[in-house]
Amino acid sequence: MRARNGTSAFSAAVRIVVAVAVEVVIVVIVVVVSVVVVIVVIIVVIIVVVVVVVVVVVVVVVVVVVVVVVVVVVVFEISYYNGAKLQAVIVVVVVLVVVVVVVVVVVVVIVVVILVVVAVVVIVVVVVVVVVVVVVVVAEAVVVIIVEVVVVVVVVALVVVVVVMVVVP
Repeated sequence: MRARNGTSAFSAAVRIVVAVAVEVVIVVIVVVVSVVVVIVVIIVVIIVVVVVVVVVVVVVVVVVVVVVVVVVVVVFEISYYNGAKLQAVIVVVVVLVVVVVVVVVVVVVIVVVILVVVAVVVIVVVVVVVVVVVVVVVAEAVVVIIVEVVVVVVVVALVVVVVVMVVVP
């Protein structure tokens, strides 16, 4: 028996099975790709943060060492020619070194905090986008499956109606 549109109940059932299988494969692919994207983004963000922090720390340490050496040399040269007392020179050097170290520590902390905030924002945005994509794909798959089931039910109902009309005069 065939419905009016020429589709048999069997071919409609095959069609729904194929549609469901295709939708399941699409959902699985999207979920796997999404998880991989999130993992890659997290790894890249962590690597970038670590590299930037290391570079900042190295640059800061080099700057501190250079400043301290220059200050010590200049202060000792001045004290040598001016006959200043060694105690005063040591106090000046210590104060300058402390100031430089405090400034460097503050700069490093600010850079690290900014990097961590940016990293967290990037990771959250990527995760939200991936979740939205997965939800949309799953919703689309559910809608397609529901439509296919409705089509099969309608085709089967039409076949039953045609059979009843043929059998019952």
